[in-house]
Amino acid sequence: MEAGFTEAGMDGIAARAGASKQTVYAHFGSKEALFVAVADAMIARAVAAQAQAAPDPGPGELPATFLLAHAMQQLQTARDPRLMRLRRLATAETERFPALGRAVLSAGAGSSIARLERAFAMWAASGHLSAPDPARAARLFNWMLMGGPTSEAMLLGRAESVAADEDARAHAQECVRVFLAAYGPSAEPAPAPAPADRS
Repeated sequence: MEAGFTEAGMDGIAARAGASKQTVYAHFGSKEALFVAVADAMIARAVAAQAQAAPDPGPGELPATFLLAHAMQQLQTARDPRLMRLRRLATAETERFPALGRAVLSAGAGSSIARLERAFAMWAASGHLSAPDPARAARLFNWMLMGGPTSEAMLLGRAESVAADEDARAHAQECVRVFLAAYGPSAEPAPAPAPADRS
């Protein structure tokens, strides 16, 4: 991953793995498939660690408690330099190698959003959230939380910008507050737009 997709040669990859090039090709089939497999494995480890640190909520757990723990773990994961390099690589190779971007999005944000969606559906059914569309609510929370910090770190080259615990906690708390203001059980649906004045 350090050399990037274009610069990485199968000879070098095989040497680093302590295997022959034929063995690597026999196992993965292509350099593209190898990169996707490595990306999947990297993100799967991060997702598993996150789920262990902030387990899925049980029926008795309130949204605010889980959301804050989940948000802090998400921001912690975002500061991992290896994952930052992977996201940059996927972005840089979007035109030539779109499968890598799809894999990173699906395994990373897609996994987090699916986890949130399950929790939101449970809380909507129990009356702890007013979320008629849990999938949409999950996407909104995920990108409200991650959009700014991740983009800033990627574009400015500052992984540490996501790393300050105080700032991360303040950002996470504000995202949870804003989300619950919109989706909490007492949240009122947005008013319908006023009819146009035809007089």
